[in-house]
Amino acid sequence: MNSDKDLFFTKPQIEEITKTYPTPFHLYSEKLIRENAKKLYKAFSIVPGFKNYFAVKACPNVYLMQILREEGMGFDCSSLPEMILAQKIGAKGEEIMVSSNNTPAIEFQKAFELGAIINLDDITHIPFLEESLGGKVPELICFRYNPGPLRATAEGNVIGSPQDAKYGLTRAQLFEACKIMKQKGVKRFGLHTMIASNDLRKESFVTTAEMLLDLVVEISKEVGVKFDFINLGGGIGIPYKPEQVEVDLDFVTRGVKKAYDEKILANKIAPLKIVMENGRMVTGPFDYLITRAIHEKHIYKEYIGVDACMANLMRPALYGAYHHITVLGKENAPHDHKYDVVGSLCENNDKFAIDRMLPEIKMGDLIAIHNAGAHGFAMGFNYNGKLRSAELLLRENGKVEMIRRAETTQDYFATYNFPGAKIKF
Repeated sequence: MNSDKDLFFTKPQIEEITKTYPTPFHLYSEKLIRENAKKLYKAFSIVPGFKNYFAVKACPNVYLMQILREEGMGFDCSSLPEMILAQKIGAKGEEIMVSSNNTPAIEFQKAFELGAIINLDDITHIPFLEESLGGKVPELICFRYNPGPLRATAEGNVIGSPQDAKYGLTRAQLFEACKIMKQKGVKRFGLHTMIASNDLRKESFVTTAEMLLDLVVEISKEVGVKFDFINLGGGIGIPYKPEQVEVDLDFVTRGVKKAYDEKILANKIAPLKIVMENGRMVTGPFDYLITRAIHEKHIYKEYIGVDACMANLMRPALYGAYHHITVLGKENAPHDHKYDVVGSLCENNDKFAIDRMLPEIKMGDLIAIHNAGAHGFAMGFNYNGKLRSAELLLRENGKVEMIRRAETTQDYFATYNFPGAKIKF
């Protein structure tokens, strides 16, 4: 969804929606999300036991999660509320994976209660987990591996180079951790890595699979443990820019299957499931942030002010990320005006585009910001007292449903406990 021709709606449709739901708002497509989920599963159907654990952090909306569960996905959770979201839509047991990251005890306890797969991020988490669970350990445990300088960083990777990332165990720690947990009675093991985010290099996912499969063979032989699965992480990128192309999933799955046959089948340690935790590529391309031009400014540069801000989509401000912009109704107009497209925060980084060539924008024009369906609404915040927008879903039957209402001023003040005064609105 990286060009002006990719829209799943028309300007008249959006004008009609705005009569009920004022801008800004996020608009998702149920049809395209379902089709994409089916495409992912079809591509990985040649891989043993494949399951995608949707990274809830990418788009934590129960309506969308329910759609994805219906399409066969589990959920990768990073917090207690994310686990509860998964639980509320009926996910249970090993349909949920909890990826540890400086995890508090209450979250380990909830994961254990749910029977979720616990994915430990560090060797020191072993005694902490055991203490949190009152001396118990799960039957299945997973460890996250950080290969450090053994793997290079992809362009656009927001995690950073592996050796500088805070995630995962070293190779030596991984062997030691498996030995420790075997002694504590763990019966089944998982091995996970997440090296890159938003990677468009198809070869890198095959290389990751080869790396993990080699480790499974080595640890299985040296430590004598049984691996239940490997988790290739997520990281499959989406083409944000018009010149970029999506990852060839068939290339990836053929390479992964070949590596599986050569390493797992050849060493007679099958069965071994291969899973992933994609979030961005599942929902990212199928949501647009719809906003309206409300101001123009002509000083040292040309500015267009819109009624959305980085509270609605933080990636451009946080990472300098590119999101394609379409001025609705002007899809075929020449891109002959250079603008900074900005929000209203008292923060100079609050920009959706810098020096972007676009059609001439008039006040009141509707603007669609592409690929906002992952790490878009989810990263929203209330700086400057800004309120987060509504999320809307275009259903397969053509109707628009509000799947999260816009925040109100009442919501903003709801957590205050101010003695002796009652805030009125």
